[in-house]
Amino acid sequence: MDRRVAVTGIGLVTPLGTGVNKTWSALCSGKSGISRISRFDSSDFKTTIAGEIKDFNPSDFLPKKEAKRTELFIAYAVAASRMAIEDSGLIIDSNRADRIGVVTGCGLGGLTTLETNHDILKKKGPGRVSPFLVPMMIGNMAAGMISIHLGAKGPNSNIATACAAGTHAIGDSFNIIKRGDADAMITGGVDSLITPMCIAGFNSMKALSTRNHEPEKASRPFDRDRDGFVVGEGSGMLILESLEKALDRGATIYAEVCGFGMSGDGYHMTAPSPDGEGAARCMMSALDNAGITDDHIDYINAHGTSTPMNDLYETRAIKLVFKDRASSIPISSTKSMTGHLLGGAGGIETAFTALTIHTGIIPPTINLDNPGDECDLDYVPHTSRKQAINYAMTNSFGFGGTNASLILKKWDIKKQHPHSRQNSLPGFFHSW
Repeated sequence: MDRRVAVTGIGLVTPLGTGVNKTWSALCSGKSGISRISRFDSSDFKTTIAGEIKDFNPSDFLPKKEAKRTELFIAYAVAASRMAIEDSGLIIDSNRADRIGVVTGCGLGGLTTLETNHDILKKKGPGRVSPFLVPMMIGNMAAGMISIHLGAKGPNSNIATACAAGTHAIGDSFNIIKRGDADAMITGGVDSLITPMCIAGFNSMKALSTRNHEPEKASRPFDRDRDGFVVGEGSGMLILESLEKALDRGATIYAEVCGFGMSGDGYHMTAPSPDGEGAARCMMSALDNAGITDDHIDYINAHGTSTPMNDLYETRAIKLVFKDRASSIPISSTKSMTGHLLGGAGGIETAFTALTIHTGIIPPTINLDNPGDECDLDYVPHTSRKQAINYAMTNSFGFGGTNASLILKKWDIKKQHPHSRQNSLPGFFHSW
């Protein structure tokens, strides 16, 4: 069995806002979600900025009592999944629950809970450590709680491949549906790591931007003056569904997932391969899996972290794969606006890629004032672009040299079921 797979629902909780409309409108308008850290006192830290979510209330998505004891990353994932299910119109009932699964990508899980309880352990002793420590901390609890709250009883797992986790999760879900082990999957990425330990650790690695005086300009992928990434938080969840099942029930189809590639650099613990060879093999694997050639790709949502090495080496990798076409393919890094959601990045960026295909609007790379050395491709600087996209690629690369690429393609709405629901994106997008 080798079934086709459609994206039929999207849910987003990002530094640009809770909900697809808020996030997508801000993204296409080139707005930044980066600001000064309010979660804790960062005055002694080298970095005092992050992509915090300002408008999220856990009790909007969870029972009030449960919301108080739920770690943020779990709440974000459940919220994004609820929104994605509602958007898709997919009904999860006893007749199909075991055919609908959940795979999440999460880098570290409940680091806030771990830090808090470590302090309690040191100051007050082991008897005062919370009984909720372990279930609030472990990364797979996002997938577990989505399953519990939404009743999805099919395949259930969590991927922990650092910054590639969300993309790997969607790729795994794609394959689960393709081979017939489920009819639909709730999948994406999540992380919430704006904590003292996380910021201090990345600062010690010199990985974060220290442009504290200009938070909204700190994340500047491919720019000459980039000095590191900015930590963001949130979740992007998608409903992937057998194309046949989606058409049968008249679902809206944002895009079709058609290719997935993975590779390992085998090079360094934290640095990507300088020649981009590992990332290039990953992209070529995705093309091969999709059964297309490099000349089909109309847009790339880049990993684009705003670090000196990643942006240069990803650019080199794109040139290796696309050769003479590389300079004519629109490429954008939406991390310029959301910051880097780490394990959650692939979830929101795959959603953005699907929305780019669906709306024909390419989000910009903001803060790209002076392209860096060798960063000479079309990164869609500053302003969104209206362009029909038939095939798009999204990349995610993580520590340990783990790489993931997905390819999505446009589904012709004329081929959809005559009773398919129309998308509910605001009129802003139809005025372009």
